[in-house]
Amino acid sequence: MLKIANDKTDTATFEMAGECPFGGDRIGGATGTPPTISDWYPNRLKVELLHQNGPQANPLGEDFDYAAAFNALDFAALKAEIKTFLTSSVAWWPSDYGNYGPQMIRMAWHAAGTYRIADGRGGSGEALQRFAPLNSWWDNGNTDKSRRLLWPIKRKYGSALSWGDLMVLTGNCALEIMGFPTYGFGGGRHDAWEADTGTYWGPEVWDPKNIASFDKMVNRDKRWRGQNGDADYDLENPLGATHQALIYVNPEGPYANGDPQGSAHDIRISFSRMAMNDEETVALIAGGHAFGKSHGQVPAKEIGPPPEMAPIEAMGLGWHNPKGTGFAENTMTNGIEGSWTPDPTKWDNSYLENLFKFDWVQTKSPAGALQWTPSDAAAPKTPDAHIAGKTDALMMMTTDIALKVDPAYRAVCEKFLGDFDAFTQAFSKAWYKLTHRDMGPRERYLGPEKRNENDLLWQDPIPPLDHDPIGAAEIHALKAAIMATGVPVSDLVFTAFSAAATYRNSDKRGGANGARLALAPQKDWAVNKRTVPVISALQRVMADFNGKQSGGMRVSLADLIVLGGCAAIEKAAVDAGSKLTVPFTPGRRDTTQDLTDVEMFTWLKPVVDGFRNYTDEKFGAMTRDVAPEELFLDKAQLLALTAPEWVALVGGLRVMGANYDGSANGVFTDRVGVLSNDFFTVLTSTDFEWKKLDEAGMSFSLDDRATGTPRFKATRNDLVFGSNSQLRAVAEVYAGSDGHARFVKDFIKVWDKVMMLDRYDVRG
Repeated sequence: MLKIANDKTDTATFEMAGECPFGGDRIGGATGTPPTISDWYPNRLKVELLHQNGPQANPLGEDFDYAAAFNALDFAALKAEIKTFLTSSVAWWPSDYGNYGPQMIRMAWHAAGTYRIADGRGGSGEALQRFAPLNSWWDNGNTDKSRRLLWPIKRKYGSALSWGDLMVLTGNCALEIMGFPTYGFGGGRHDAWEADTGTYWGPEVWDPKNIASFDKMVNRDKRWRGQNGDADYDLENPLGATHQALIYVNPEGPYANGDPQGSAHDIRISFSRMAMNDEETVALIAGGHAFGKSHGQVPAKEIGPPPEMAPIEAMGLGWHNPKGTGFAENTMTNGIEGSWTPDPTKWDNSYLENLFKFDWVQTKSPAGALQWTPSDAAAPKTPDAHIAGKTDALMMMTTDIALKVDPAYRAVCEKFLGDFDAFTQAFSKAWYKLTHRDMGPRERYLGPEKRNENDLLWQDPIPPLDHDPIGAAEIHALKAAIMATGVPVSDLVFTAFSAAATYRNSDKRGGANGARLALAPQKDWAVNKRTVPVISALQRVMADFNGKQSGGMRVSLADLIVLGGCAAIEKAAVDAGSKLTVPFTPGRRDTTQDLTDVEMFTWLKPVVDGFRNYTDEKFGAMTRDVAPEELFLDKAQLLALTAPEWVALVGGLRVMGANYDGSANGVFTDRVGVLSNDFFTVLTSTDFEWKKLDEAGMSFSLDDRATGTPRFKATRNDLVFGSNSQLRAVAEVYAGSDGHARFVKDFIKVWDKVMMLDRYDVRG
């Protein structure tokens, strides 16, 4: 989700005369920098976010086929090289215990762990850990060293191996060399080439003079609703991390207060936002902490700035440690010092055994961070990671003790204590989910170790195609049959778009494939109420058609939903004077209710969907300082639209009458259901005047300037295309005397794009 400032205007004036244009400390921005356009105009809709990671930023070019390059790799040889590296050590950053495995597991975990179910953003899919702000979060301390250690392997394989795939595969290899059986690996992650400046990660205010200190986390309160202990005490949607600069939760407890019960509360909320249940949460924490150690030898205030603030000669490496060598036994990462187990490079159950066998008392690390130590002097020790012959006391974090004090987490721990095989399987599957959750359908997975089972409900499985798809003659006949049902053009367009509009390019979930529009929870959403009778009519067409087929050809409901929209648009185009064919690619399959995770799909329910002019009745309570058009922009970004595509798509949907409730909002035409450019001609006309109909400025009336007669009604999701300068520039093109033909062409092109967003079975 994209976040905006409060809807207020700063009326302050600024004396600028005689100032250096490149210096000064004026408003907003970082210390020592001039104000940006966002500082001057905090309510400006940042349409440019739709054009991030464009082809101009990609050095590989648009024609590069990553799947072909990856599949041509010698996968076994690649894994062997990674495993050889993992048991080595280099002088500039020595490995703990002679094994880089634990360090690389952390890197992979933190790359994947930014994923959040609310909007599908985050995850390892684009290797965004390489860029700000993630590369400089305190919780990602020294992951810059992990990636730099992997550079020789990345350099050797070049563009055939993305950073996203390399980081996750290295984590898998690390687990395997320490005796853990991984569940599998799917390649296919495409790297980003620039920082993600659009994702809202929560309020994060940095102090350049104290960049390393995160113990107080002054912005935690701004992420939470209600008061601690209240029933409504919850993390702001869509955030997953409880504090700024962290992936999940503060290992020292909320506010570094050492409270295990409060930590359990944070863990449950944070991990559930990452789409993990209690068992998966315990498996990940207990499994991850079976390996390696935490580092806390130097106070945070002594550590240098993160990569994005480091001096140029650091060459992208941050967190310079001034003590001793700055690494090995002097390493500083999160401030907590020690290992969880006596054998930190071996997969066993000693983490849980020690957690429950001993009483743990609070103490502090050399860096001053709060941690826990066994009260029993006879408790086992762990060998020092670098000093031969030296042993150290075991360590637990407050987040570890939380698993022991929370009743539900404790029950899972006790289950795993009594059944190590069950623990192993649970961690294996949870790790696979963690590192692949953002990849979308299995059709996107590459390599010999991808899993193809249908038992992974989080992959939103769709059964394989079990019939011949329809051909050109059948498509023509089915279009006629659909139109013969008498379902209005507007309803057919609305239904097809509603099926496709659940798609999220962030984690590749949703879309028309599978026909989940006819299943819970989507069929019961208020925004989809209009689709119910249309689905019933299409099901009758499907039954009639399939009942007459003697061979292996069938039509799916998913195909019929999209085909109905295409047929309706062709009719609307003819009525506007344009005879054309809307592209249609058959082959969609229907899934079942049993293969639909209702809870996880509920997260796809829109709060605002400007395309269908929908705003949830609880909009005000569900958002904070966010205008509907901001969430509209957010949805356009999740549909992978450019600004011109966004404008064209909305203009077409409006004249088709595709509002969720059939209202006239934004329907600036007297020819509803005709594919005209009326939306744009009215929107840009100077013959009309817009007036607010409510104090909050959510609904508006368009009145004739000459007579004062109301002509049309609109919401903010309509007027934004005339008020925003960038969107208006596009709208004016379509409103021009030569704009209709261009609009029709562009609308049909973007319509087909949206209908095909989830067709990884045909487009890879």
